[in-house]
Amino acid sequence: MTEQIAGDTVNIELIIPAGEDPHLYTAKPEDNKKLQSADLVLYHGLHFEGKMVEALEQLGIAVSKNFPKDKIGQMDMNGEVVTDPHFWFDIDLYRMAVKEACTALSELNPENKAMYEKNRDDYIVQLTELDEYIKKAIATIPDDRRYLITPHDAFNYFSRAYGVTVKAPQGVSTESEVSNQDIQETIDFIVEHKVKAIFAESTTDPARMEKLKEGAAAKGADVKIVSGEGNELFSDSLAPKGQDGDTYIDMYKHNVKLITENLK
Repeated sequence: MTEQIAGDTVNIELIIPAGEDPHLYTAKPEDNKKLQSADLVLYHGLHFEGKMVEALEQLGIAVSKNFPKDKIGQMDMNGEVVTDPHFWFDIDLYRMAVKEACTALSELNPENKAMYEKNRDDYIVQLTELDEYIKKAIATIPDDRRYLITPHDAFNYFSRAYGVTVKAPQGVSTESEVSNQDIQETIDFIVEHKVKAIFAESTTDPARMEKLKEGAAAKGADVKIVSGEGNELFSDSLAPKGQDGDTYIDMYKHNVKLITENLK
C-alpha cells in the first residue's frame, strides 16, 4: 500500500522479506538498524508481527490502529481468546489501513499530500473493483462446495466477507501447536462435507495437507491437494517481486482463481 500511495517519493525497505512467515520472523541486528534510522515505520499490527511487536510498537504506526473493535476478528485458541491479525482479507478493513498509511505518509512529506491523497483515492477505486470481482467469482462455486481447507487459520475475514466456510488444523498463528485432535477434526470435516480439494499455503509446511489427504483416504474419501509452485494460497505474505501475487490485488486474484477453479 505504501508503494501505491507514495510511489518513488520515498525509499521503501521491507523488514520481513516476501515469502517469509511474519508470525515466526525474528529481527536481525541489521533490521533494528533499519527501524532506528527510518523516518517512518509502518506495520500491520494486531500482533501479526509476533516476535517484533515490542520494537514496532515503540517505533512505528500500526495501519490497523483505528479499526473498530467489532470488526476485528477474535478466535478461541486452546481456551484462550486471541485476536485474528489477518485483516487484509476483509477489503473494508484494508481500505481503512490504506487511509491510515496515507495520513502517516502525508505527515512525513506534507509537500506531496495532494498527490498521496489522489493515489489513495485511485487505489481505493481499484480495491472496490477487486471486491466486486471476488463476489462474482465466489458466486460461481455451488453453495454446497464453498469449503476452504488450509494449513492454518488465516482466512476467517475472507470467510465472513464472502460466505465461504473455512477450516484449518492449526490456529491463527503458525507458531501454535497442531494437535492430533485438530487434524482428526479437520479430516472428519473433509469427509462429512465431501470436500474435493484442500489448499497448501506459500508460507507453511505442505506435509500437513498430506496427513489430511491420507486420513481422508482411510475413510474412503478422495481429496486433491492444491500445491506446488504457483498453486499455493498466499496467506501471510505476498510473492517475491516479479512473481505472480507480488501485489495485494494480484495476490487476492491469484487466491480466488485457485479457490474457484478447484472447488467449482
